[in-house]
Amino acid sequence: MKVVIAPDSFKESLPADEVARAIQAGFLSIFPKAEYHLLPIADGGEGTVKALVSAHKGRIKSISVTGPLGIPVEAKIAFSIDGKTAFIEMAEACGLHLVPIDSRNPLHTTSFGVGELMLHAIDQGAKELIIGVGGSSTNDGGVGMASALGYQFFDEQGNPVKGTGKDLFRIASLSDMNRDRRLDTVRITVAADVDNPLTGNNGATYIYGPQKGLPMDLLNEMDQAMSGFFKIAGDYMETDVSSLPGSGAGGGMGAGLLLFTGAQLRKGIDLVLEHLKVKEICQDADIVIVGEGKIDSQTIFGKAPAGVAKCAPRKAKVIAICGSVGEGSEALYDHGFDAIFPTIPAMLPIENILSGAFANIERTSRNVAALLRNERDGSNG
Repeated sequence: MKVVIAPDSFKESLPADEVARAIQAGFLSIFPKAEYHLLPIADGGEGTVKALVSAHKGRIKSISVTGPLGIPVEAKIAFSIDGKTAFIEMAEACGLHLVPIDSRNPLHTTSFGVGELMLHAIDQGAKELIIGVGGSSTNDGGVGMASALGYQFFDEQGNPVKGTGKDLFRIASLSDMNRDRRLDTVRITVAADVDNPLTGNNGATYIYGPQKGLPMDLLNEMDQAMSGFFKIAGDYMETDVSSLPGSGAGGGMGAGLLLFTGAQLRKGIDLVLEHLKVKEICQDADIVIVGEGKIDSQTIFGKAPAGVAKCAPRKAKVIAICGSVGEGSEALYDHGFDAIFPTIPAMLPIENILSGAFANIERTSRNVAALLRNERDGSNG
């Protein structure tokens, strides 16, 4: 029996490789002789650098960049063996995990560090940048990133604006006079973890603003500010990217990279699946196990579990193991999923749930394996 274990990370709890090991540990107790393939997955968010660099046997280094609250953080960046391709993860510079829970508010966070990572890659001679734009604490439309690259933004009085979420309310004009011209010689691909548009009820602010700490009573104002900024910037750059699928990824970073760097946008999960050759590995699998922290209606929109499920052969059982199940998860049964199992055992403080993730995943996986064994034994009898 061939079992492919291809989960995404459980955000703020376990990285994807640890999730995969926990699932395997649970299954081994029931199916000790199965053939296991562990493929930690990312979809453009947390873990994308690790997933891509593992496929290319590259190298990872850490550098100091501006964090989401303006305080320096250590961020990882990876390079292919020949140094020509750099793998950058937005979450390394401005991820939600870098902001204390009681300080989370995308009005006050910036993506400036992402631009610094890009410049470092170019300084090192990279000719291609692959940038994952999920898992951010920001909703600045990429203004912080663009500022690091040399773009200048001004308010109505002509005062410079650096680029946090609240600065979108103030920007009245911009200049590309000091833009780093080396951007014209670099190929940039955006790996988006969602395909949401920039604005509107399904856009960056309304869908992801609340989980980043944006007060509910500011959703409409923030969405209007994002729309107004990209109207100003779009007119200046003579292009409109706001309606493109994925432009809302990373708090509008998808749109920012498209507009300010001429990047091409791809679904992050498609990029990772291609580099890791997941479809080829899954082609003769009997069981394909996927997972992420929360399974809900958004999972089918470019998230890792849905992407992996598409790689599974028709005969395989596709099982999702997640931290929790949210509204609309039943839609996944129409997209190749056979069952969804949450791992949270009881109503507990969040710190207890996060610290017990490995054990919870292992226990749930063992229960799933036991159920599958009983089903197999029954069909053989």
